[in-house]
Amino acid sequence: MPYMVMTHDVEPAEALKKELGDISKVEIFNNQVLVAVYIRPGKTKSGIYLSDKTTDEDRFQSKVGLLVKMGDAAFADDGAWFANTKFNIGDWLVSKPSDGWSITINGVLCRILDDINVRGRVDTPDRAW
Repeated sequence: MPYMVMTHDVEPAEALKKELGDISKVEIFNNQVLVAVYIRPGKTKSGIYLSDKTTDEDRFQSKVGLLVKMGDAAFADDGAWFANTKFNIGDWLVSKPSDGWSITINGVLCRILDDINVRGRVDTPDRAW
């Protein structure tokens, strides 16, 4: 396997959504998106344990987040930037950590990003680091 597969007791998207809880009163404006930051669990599928320092560092350096809210104009560029690309709540998005504004919502670390700072999408959060 070309990437580090982690052991998950619960599917990561479901775990983040449950932790985040009700965000119906959270508004995201214009072309911005809200992503819940993915923090790796402490053990790989092959049995390697990550140090607490390694997983703590994900709070600052994680490049993957679960798309949980979008502003009305997010990904609606009329030009070629998002042409033929549709984004959905629940997508795992890739971005540069420093491009987002770090915020904690309902106790969950999140980032608010301008849509143009989304650099990609992955099928599983373990795929990108």
